[in-house]
Amino acid sequence: MTTARPLERDTARQAVRPGVRPAGYALVRGGRGSFLLHRRAAVTAGSLAVLLALVCVAYLCIGESFVQPVEVLKVIFGQPSSDTLVVGTLRLPRMVLGLLVGVAFGISGGLIQTVARNPLASPDIIGISQGAGALTVGAMTFGVTSYTVLPYLSVVGGLGAAALVYAFAWRGGLHATRFVLIGIGFAIALRSIITLFMTKGDVLVAQQAQVWMTGSLNGRGYDEATPLLIVLIVLSPALAWAAYAQRTVSMDDDTATALGVRLGRVRLGLVVLGVVLASVATGAAGPVDFVALLAPQIARRLTRTAQIPLLCSALLGAVIVVLGDLLARVVLAPTELPVGVLTAAVGAPYLIWLIIRSRTTGGK
Repeated sequence: MTTARPLERDTARQAVRPGVRPAGYALVRGGRGSFLLHRRAAVTAGSLAVLLALVCVAYLCIGESFVQPVEVLKVIFGQPSSDTLVVGTLRLPRMVLGLLVGVAFGISGGLIQTVARNPLASPDIIGISQGAGALTVGAMTFGVTSYTVLPYLSVVGGLGAAALVYAFAWRGGLHATRFVLIGIGFAIALRSIITLFMTKGDVLVAQQAQVWMTGSLNGRGYDEATPLLIVLIVLSPALAWAAYAQRTVSMDDDTATALGVRLGRVRLGLVVLGVVLASVATGAAGPVDFVALLAPQIARRLTRTAQIPLLCSALLGAVIVVLGDLLARVVLAPTELPVGVLTAAVGAPYLIWLIIRSRTTGGK
């Protein structure tokens, strides 16, 4: 396993050293306990929440017909409005799904990148989204098209792909470069399997699968959002643990082991959480590429923390998906693009920049 950078090691050690308050943190006392709060991360999270609220209002206002913000608020709060059909029936369910998908991908990318200690280790790069997609498209090819079933199949496919990548990458430890390269290999192989399923299936089913594979919110809403919301609620205690466990994973192995941390179990737990979230999100909206790659790294640069801030990553993921789907609806109106096309247009250049930067800095 590659070691953390010196700055990350020092910050992580300070965060777990009794009686020491790291620079940039505030001690918050409440009830019978207290906790450390990173000031910049808190301000960033608040700012992102405001930005997300503004993007959501714009999403509900803008379209083929413009709706006044006052009318949008009336619909949201259940008051009578002449725009109930446009806002409450057509736009709001789709926006809610986009919010949840963005949150799930943002958290998933943060968890997996934390374990791999590599900014390239996102679900859509290392084969997890492809594993979810392969089983889902295979099921669609054989006649399973219910969106209440597909998310669960995606979880099985994502977990299976992650298990294979993890098993092949493990050599007495989890080396970041090996983990990413093996994941990329599995992603290519699984994409070939997806293509095979699409060529062997019915033409209409193949077209439906093709739209799903681009990552789209078109024609989707509360039915697809419900399983994802349930998963996020059920996993909320585990996600709270993951936010705390990130501190130990950010340290080098020797320091974490000296503190009594069982790194193997912690890493496995974080990976499983990330895979489940990415797989369910993929089942709901298809593999919306690069959201899980972009959100955690932008969040980390905004907050300047030693580990990826999960809350900021979740908020950024939601902003990216909702804003991307808004642009997908209006850029070539009345034609609607899949949101995955917009996120890929932004994410692909960023991926190239990450690769070039890792080569010029020697991976540091």
